Amino acid sequence: MTPHAALFERLGRSLHPVDAVPDGPEWNRDELEGLLDGHDPVDAAVLVGLVDRGDDVQVLLTRRTDALRQHGGQVSFPGGRIDPGDDGVLDAALREAHEEIGLVPSQAEPLGYLDPMRTVTGYRVVPVIARLAPAFVPRPDPAEVAEVFEVPLAFLMAPGNLRRLDIEFAGRVRHVLEFSPSPSAPEQRIWGVTASILYNLRQRLDAVP
Repeated sequence: MTPHAALFERLGRSLHPVDAVPDGPEWNRDELEGLLDGHDPVDAAVLVGLVDRGDDVQVLLTRRTDALRQHGGQVSFPGGRIDPGDDGVLDAALREAHEEIGLVPSQAEPLGYLDPMRTVTGYRVVPVIARLAPAFVPRPDPAEVAEVFEVPLAFLMAPGNLRRLDIEFAGRVRHVLEFSPSPSAPEQRIWGVTASILYNLRQRLDAVP
């Protein structure tokens, strides 16, 4: 048994099962009330990759290329819209991870889903949690990903490292989440939907023994 076997077992119990994609309301829908344009959102998926490094478990994150039209320069998870050729959420998340950072599907063990998230840019995102092979070496596509880095899961699950920001957006005050700078990647700003996804993971983990 690996040192973190109990953590991954607990993770599995905290998530929506791999064979049951969540179809309920978005976790952050109330926060976006009045900011959405009324159009149906675009279905999307992201891959939240966890890597067992022995001493700790790391979360794989990317920084998007500055030139991208949406969310350029922001920290995110590999992912994107679900294409017609995708066989659902999981297939889309794995395809996007392969395109963006070179992850081969056989290097990812899907554990389950978090709750759906909505973005002000018109997406309904379902996060897939997956355990990644420690031997995986990212090969970022420079057209989409400027950098791939890791942050300890323990840091991201510690309540004291997350705060709420009040920002003005579309003429009203909006509440968004932001993490304190991580000692492992102090120059990376982890906030917005990415921070909300990680907070949802903490909530679900806290709900199981």
